[in-house]
Amino acid sequence: MGIRIGVIALQGNIEEHVQAAERVLAERDGGEVIPIKHGGIVPSCDALIIPGGESTTIGWLMEREGIASEIKAVAEVKDIPILGTCAGLILLAKHGQIERTKQPLLGLMDVHMKRNAFGRQRESFEALLDVPVLNGDKFPAVFIRAPAITSAEKNVQVLASLDGYIVAARQKNLLALAFHPELTKDMRFHHYFVDMIRYDSDFHPA
Repeated sequence: MGIRIGVIALQGNIEEHVQAAERVLAERDGGEVIPIKHGGIVPSCDALIIPGGESTTIGWLMEREGIASEIKAVAEVKDIPILGTCAGLILLAKHGQIERTKQPLLGLMDVHMKRNAFGRQRESFEALLDVPVLNGDKFPAVFIRAPAITSAEKNVQVLASLDGYIVAARQKNLLALAFHPELTKDMRFHHYFVDMIRYDSDFHPA
């Protein structure tokens, strides 16, 4: 049996991430992508994706369905790779602007995040990012009402920055992106994520 990637499927850019992950797995050794809408599935996954969307809604739904506690457990005990994009970055952060919404955070990554760092929906844009770990050309990043990381602890690897903000970062098994890699044809970040499963987590498929 190959890799099993779970995509949190409560709200947001779910199908785009499912398709991107399926495409990358098909180009490699194969595997399965599982949409997750309720508790009990997370522990069976080898990696997780938390998509972009409305972070407050996703956060509360994860709490209600018992998914949040499962994610914390597998992240801390099993060290499985977790990719958080846009809203997913917000949810992975330990610190950030949640005073107004009181939304729950997973609190796994040693970073401070800022919601809507580049403006509201009408300020959405695309940018070419220099991401050395991807090699080759700059990455075409799509920012939609994007958050950003304002500061990070020393154990966090900064992968890309833009306008004074950190927009891509990694901490051990956690990968946080302020943009939407699933909305481009460039699959390098999803390949990088699968490599985290294969080579950084001692993954041994049954």
